[in-house]
Amino acid sequence: MYLLDLPWLLILLPLPLLVWWVLPPHREESASVRLPFFREVTEASGIEPGTGSLVRRRSLIQTIAVVIGWSLLVLALARPQYVEPPLEKTEPQRDLMLSMDLSQSMDTRDFPGVGGQVETRIAAVRRVVADFVAKRSGDRIGLIAFGDAPYPLVPFTMDHRTVQTMISDTVPGMAGPRTALGDSIGLSIKMFDKSAAPDKVLILLTDGNDTASKMPPDKAADIAKQKGITIHAVGIGDEKATGENRLDTKNLQAIADTTGGRFFLGSDQKGLADIYATLDSITPANQKVLSWRPRIELYPYPLGAVVVLAILFIIINRLAANMSAQSVPSRQATAEATT
Repeated sequence: MYLLDLPWLLILLPLPLLVWWVLPPHREESASVRLPFFREVTEASGIEPGTGSLVRRRSLIQTIAVVIGWSLLVLALARPQYVEPPLEKTEPQRDLMLSMDLSQSMDTRDFPGVGGQVETRIAAVRRVVADFVAKRSGDRIGLIAFGDAPYPLVPFTMDHRTVQTMISDTVPGMAGPRTALGDSIGLSIKMFDKSAAPDKVLILLTDGNDTASKMPPDKAADIAKQKGITIHAVGIGDEKATGENRLDTKNLQAIADTTGGRFFLGSDQKGLADIYATLDSITPANQKVLSWRPRIELYPYPLGAVVVLAILFIIINRLAANMSAQSVPSRQATAEATT
C-alpha cells in the first residue's frame, strides 16, 4: 500500500501560482546603450533619452518543466512511502521455572506406573514433566535441578526442545544425595530477577523434606511472595517414611499458600499426569501479540527526478543558445552576399 506520511504538504502545489498573482513582477533597470559620453551625444543630437521594457516570456517547454519539477518537489516533501503487509510477533507474558528434585531418593523404585508396573520416581517425573513442557509453547521455560545444592540447567528460553533434552538426561544423585529445597527456591528467585515477564510461576517438585538448605524454605517463600512469584508445589514421596525420605507435606503446603499457589500430592503416574494437566489449566497461555507494518521511504525517487529534470533543462538551454549563436553569422554572411 502506498501513502503519504505528510499529505497536508500537498497544499503547497498552487503556491507558485498564488505568488504570481499576488506579488508584482520583478523589475530591473539597465541602460540599453552603454557609452561613456552618452549625455554629450544626446545633447548634440537634441534627443531626450527614453525608457523601454522587455518582458521575458517562458516557452511552453519551460512552463511544463517548471510545473513538473515543482510537483515532484512537493511530492518528495510529502514523504511518499510503501507500507508492507503487517508483521506479527508473539511475546510471552509468563516465565515458568521448573525446579526438580534430583536427590538420590528419586532413584527409588516404588512409583506405580500406568500399566501397574512399578518404576523409579525419576522415570515417571521425566515423562510427565517433558509432556508438560511440550504443551507450554507460549511460555519461556527454565529448569533447575537440586540435591545438596541447586543448579541452573536451562535459563528462561523458548527453545523447549532443549529443556526436554535436559529433562531426559537428568540422573538422580547428579546434584548430590540430599535435598536443598529452600535453596532451590532462592536460586529461582535470583533467576526471576532478570525476568521482565509480568507473570512468574515456579513449579517445585520434590520427594523428600529439606535437609541441606542454607535458606529456610518458609523464608524463601516469603521473599518469593514479595517478588510476585507464584509457587506450585508437587510432592511424590512417602508421607509415612522417616528421616530424609519423609515427604514434608505441611511445609510444601505452607510454601504454596504463602505465594498464592497450590500444593499437589501425586501417588502414581496417572495422578502425577493429572496434576500437571491441572497446572496447565490454571496457568493458561499468556501472550501478547505485537504487530507493525514496515515502511519504505520513496521520497528519493521524486527528488532524484527533479535533479535529472533540472540537468536536462540546463543542457537543452545550452544547446539551444549555441545553435542560436551559430545561426547569427550565417545570416550576416547571406545578407552580405545578397548585397
